[in-house]
Amino acid sequence: MSLFKARDWWSAALGKGEEFDQGCMCVGDVDNSGTGHDKVVVGSYMGMLRIFSPQPAKATEGAQGLADAQLLEVHLQNAIIQVELGKFVSCSDLLHLAVLHPRRLSVFSVLGTAGNVEHGDQYQIKLVYEHNLQRTACNMTYGTFGGVTGHHSLCIQSMDGMLMFFEQDSYSFGRFLPGFLLPGPLAYNSRTDSFLTVSSARQLESYKYETLAVATDAENRQDPDQPLKTGGKRLTPDWTLVLGEQALDISVPSFSHSSSFIFILGERNLYCLRDNEQIHFMKKLEFNPSCFLPYASLTDGTTNLLLGNHTNMLLVYQDVTLKWAAQLDFVPVALRVANFPELKGAVVSLSWDGHLLCSYMGTDPSFFTTPKVDSREVDYEQADAEMRRLHKFIREASRTQDILPKGENEEDVTVTACVSPHMDMPSRALIQDMDDLPVPSVTVKVTVKASSVLTSARLTVAVQTPLAVTQDQFVLEPLGVGSSTAVVFSVFLNGRYPPADLGGDLTLSYSSPTGVPHIIQRQFSLPLALVCTATSPSKSSVFKITVDTNQPPVDLATIFPEFAANSEDNEGNSLAFRFLPGGLVTVLASKTSQRYRIQSDAFEDMWLVTKELLRRVDDHFSKMGVDDFKKSFSGPLPLKDYFLSVDHHFELRVSAQKYQDLLSERAAQFRAIQRRLLTRFKDKTPAPLQNLDTLLDATYTQVMTLAEAAEENACQLEEAFVRLRSSTQLLVLLLSLGQGLTPEQTNILEATMLPLLHDTPQLGWEESCDAAVSHLLRTCLSRSPKDQATTLAQAGGPVLGLPRDTDRLKKHITLLCERLAKGGRLTLASEANAQVPAQVQNLAAPGCVEPIAELAGDETEEPQDATKFIKKKQPSKKIKKDKDKKVSSEPSEGAVREEPVAADEVKKKESSKEKKENRKESSKEVKKESSSKERKEAGKETGDKKVSKKTSASKVKEKKKDPEAGEA
Repeated sequence: MSLFKARDWWSAALGKGEEFDQGCMCVGDVDNSGTGHDKVVVGSYMGMLRIFSPQPAKATEGAQGLADAQLLEVHLQNAIIQVELGKFVSCSDLLHLAVLHPRRLSVFSVLGTAGNVEHGDQYQIKLVYEHNLQRTACNMTYGTFGGVTGHHSLCIQSMDGMLMFFEQDSYSFGRFLPGFLLPGPLAYNSRTDSFLTVSSARQLESYKYETLAVATDAENRQDPDQPLKTGGKRLTPDWTLVLGEQALDISVPSFSHSSSFIFILGERNLYCLRDNEQIHFMKKLEFNPSCFLPYASLTDGTTNLLLGNHTNMLLVYQDVTLKWAAQLDFVPVALRVANFPELKGAVVSLSWDGHLLCSYMGTDPSFFTTPKVDSREVDYEQADAEMRRLHKFIREASRTQDILPKGENEEDVTVTACVSPHMDMPSRALIQDMDDLPVPSVTVKVTVKASSVLTSARLTVAVQTPLAVTQDQFVLEPLGVGSSTAVVFSVFLNGRYPPADLGGDLTLSYSSPTGVPHIIQRQFSLPLALVCTATSPSKSSVFKITVDTNQPPVDLATIFPEFAANSEDNEGNSLAFRFLPGGLVTVLASKTSQRYRIQSDAFEDMWLVTKELLRRVDDHFSKMGVDDFKKSFSGPLPLKDYFLSVDHHFELRVSAQKYQDLLSERAAQFRAIQRRLLTRFKDKTPAPLQNLDTLLDATYTQVMTLAEAAEENACQLEEAFVRLRSSTQLLVLLLSLGQGLTPEQTNILEATMLPLLHDTPQLGWEESCDAAVSHLLRTCLSRSPKDQATTLAQAGGPVLGLPRDTDRLKKHITLLCERLAKGGRLTLASEANAQVPAQVQNLAAPGCVEPIAELAGDETEEPQDATKFIKKKQPSKKIKKDKDKKVSSEPSEGAVREEPVAADEVKKKESSKEKKENRKESSKEVKKESSSKERKEAGKETGDKKVSKKTSASKVKEKKKDPEAGEA
């Protein structure tokens, strides 16, 4: 018995006296179950078709296990030469079974029905179509002939050398092979759309499908010595290769797009060719082969092969190198690789007499067992001490362990980024100058130092638009312990507008020695000189911001030394910055007061200069040892200026949506005209085009014009969003300075106002910011805990989409600023600490919760808004006169709305009497009146049409008695 033996996983003996060959077996999901598990289809020369679903062999099952594995057995009367699985039915993506008989081609569909009893599922085959052949078939192949995707066509080689082509249920054409004597193996190469066969001249021949299609018709074979009777070209091979021996099989594997090999198994040699007929390698065999099967290899550029021979051996080659050898119990005539429920990559082999085996590679296990050593007595005290020590280790590990492991990545590798203090000479920017100003670039050096072995390291660089880098991805070499490497890249401005942030992100992904992937992120800051230069100050500007401090103003030339050299101000109390794309920002330091003023003609341009100014002032006083340095903003918030950026961005989004709709409409029109023109051109009787060609050209011109306009609008939208980000960050900075927000509160506010870093067609900044601001107004900035609890009880919300306008967003942002000015504080803890009242706990649907009352205005601040609204809705004079004469049997809508007006007038006249009444009596009457009002409103909602017995005058009298009812 061989040491290296194919391990038997499942086997079956197929009938008695039946014969099989290399084309009689195929594997695949023949019943289209979608589980990813293969079935084995076997056909015999006796006409028996069997389908198996192999299961792991168990000693207790015996014949019952074989019966459960066999799904179907059908006798098809005629001998089965070959079986194949493919998409052979038009308008269907399911796999069908093609069965080749000597004089017939049949295509079946295998259907499975779930069983209701313990006998299991039932399977049956259904004939989809069949073709009766005029000549005796030898073999067949299939593929996407002519480059057609979505379905497979069939090609059958007859015994007299005719290739018959079938496209689904129709016969296409037939061609005779030149110089034919005996049929050989046939294969289709989808990469070159050609057919490969080995002729009787012992040479490999390749025929393109296009050459076969235009060649001479082969309905009746002619004598080659006689002239041709039909039109067409004489069929000749595209290329030939002399083998010198007869081939047993041809295989064209397609494991990936990069594989381009053709394998031919000869009687004494194994050939591997490229698609262009060049020999890749040739292996001389020292045995008689019976069959072979190429399959995918884990090593790039190589292919594995299973090779069976007449000495009952199964050999595994990687190109020309023998990797494994296993002993079989028979000579295999067909080999396949399949995936089964409990075994992936099983080798399925079939013998000529019907021995079907599913096996895997392995060795015989060693049955030698080590004799038991005399066991010694257990020392329980030592075991207890070891147990206590282990428990101590476990407690210490669980005490310091967090949800996520800490510090592991930082210990493995250190990433540092160093930005050069000087600009590059020469500059590496793609745009060399903007408005006659040279565009600089700055070099950033990133050093990666490893304290352990690092593999598959990749560094990614990301900067804010419109900044760009010379290279954004680096593939690092494997690093050893203590080794380091450095990469260098340059950053420059690549757009006609300033960026919203001068920061960059570094992301390092690598694998540890154990194969665990890790990611490290670092940030770096770019100098302000990258996007602007010094210029002369401007005396008048449209937008101005004043920042107050508690320390004397700093000399601007001291904190901006790189700009002071080119500045015209020698006193150091003014400095002007000019952005490369355009835009002037002036910084003024007051001589008498402790203030700094930033002014510009563009609101968003002040953001970068203001941020850099405050950062450098903080660094200056921190170096001087001043601990109590404070800065604030006391002026009014420039909301009107900020809303200009919001409106501009929203208008561009609306324009983008309009362009998208127009493009869809014109594209549909273009396709409709194309279909009509194609129908006219295919018509056998010529018909006038009726100006369809002119309409097609005009529609094409409109589509191209709209596409260019949409592309230009997209560029403007990207620029508008960057400017909106700058304006929003400036507003957040002013809010934090004006209200004295902590860094945590500032982060919450920034995340609320800037929920997105990029705009998308599905989700934009307006709806995202509106949802975030509304959430803050209903939670931590709500007017009362009841409103907050009501919001927390609400489940779900509306789907975010492009709003109709920005009025709602502006109101919410204005209300947010007012709430912060009144002492509201941003926190995320209030959401978890808020208690839901009992009357709110039953609210489950989103429609049960009313929106915040501050959307239409604050009632306490503007008490006249509700009165004005009611006066506008008063009934006409005619209705008032009729109402004074008689009491209507059914109260009208105008009368119901008139009551609050009369109540308000009586309140003003009887104000002196209201102050003298007792609070207890009034509170009781308030409850009675409110309960009576609730009953009346409930009666109105349910459609109760009872006659009202009280006039409006009587109701006014009741309001006199109860002065606080209206307020309640």
